[in-house]
Amino acid sequence: MLKLNHVSRTFNPGTVNEKKALNDLSLHLAPGDFATIVGSNGAGKSTLFGAIAGSFWPDTGSVVLDGQDITFLPAHVRSKQIGFIFQGFNLLPKLSALENVELPMIYQGVRATERKKRAVAALERVGLGGRMKHRPNQLSGGQQQRCAIARAIAVNPSLILADEPTGNLDQKTGREILNIFDELHQAGNTIVLITHDPKVALCGQRMIRIEDGRLYEPKEADADDLSVV
Repeated sequence: MLKLNHVSRTFNPGTVNEKKALNDLSLHLAPGDFATIVGSNGAGKSTLFGAIAGSFWPDTGSVVLDGQDITFLPAHVRSKQIGFIFQGFNLLPKLSALENVELPMIYQGVRATERKKRAVAALERVGLGGRMKHRPNQLSGGQQQRCAIARAIAVNPSLILADEPTGNLDQKTGREILNIFDELHQAGNTIVLITHDPKVALCGQRMIRIEDGRLYEPKEADADDLSVV
């Protein structure tokens, strides 16, 4: 499904500011896995997100999705296979919730009737059936994130990739968003959720720690170790 094979990325190589953000990192996910990746600031979370999303190319290694090597494919091409969810929601302010959800499908060439059908279904799935015509500034933070989730799942992605999806939300609203991720997982979606919060990391099927650009998957008995991240 998703395979990162010996991926490395170094910033400012050969200088006093050299930083090895990803260090010979490998990760294999099967279809239907729900992996949470937790780490502190500077541990390599954002760089790992970028390697999967296509924000940059790694120095070494490969990224494979559904058997296809996507290592050097740009983000807009990967968006046909990956549903992106961000901490800051990334909704266009002048578009309605429905139009925001439809937008990625326009770039994919999905016909108007089909993309509207899929957008409506996705918004209803996350509980925004009555807010489709609202613009982002007419939605609460939790509703904006629900809209962003709807946008991600409407493209029928192979992988849902979320970067700090509860970071801008209060605890109660964050829990509601995590419940949606759990429902998506139960429905068979493959999810990678990146977070700095050990409590959020517990929502996944697989808890993985990133530290100094390396991944560590603690055994169930060692799950309490996540509290030190």
